[in-house]
Amino acid sequence: MGGWRFGDGVRLLLDEHLSRRIAGQMRQAGHDVIAVAERDDLRGRTDRAITEAARAEHRAIVTLDIGDHLGILRDAVRLGLAHPGLVLLTPRAWDTSIEAIGALVRGLTDLLGAMPQEDALVGRAIWLRARD
Repeated sequence: MGGWRFGDGVRLLLDEHLSRRIAGQMRQAGHDVIAVAERDDLRGRTDRAITEAARAEHRAIVTLDIGDHLGILRDAVRLGLAHPGLVLLTPRAWDTSIEAIGALVRGLTDLLGAMPQEDALVGRAIWLRARD
């Protein structure tokens, strides 16, 4: 599939509130990124179900839903369960409107470039910082 590098680096699952256009632009840049909005089997599912799908597919979750997803990560750590990892976004730092997704695509691309190992985010949560 033209330029996709499956198996190289961190793979991402964009939570339901993030546009499928972000995933499309990331794929065009050669990254393995999918959006919940692209998946009939995931749309409308609970955060725990999204986490289970991400774990099964070895994908870190990109989300603005910080409280719920951090709680799921804490539970996994407490119970000794694997968690695929989180990339946390704040609305103050990231405009996720269609008109402004280019900045988020660049921020995620920079992050993936800095994390060459597929499991770099497993069991971790990181905040994606906006460029100055």
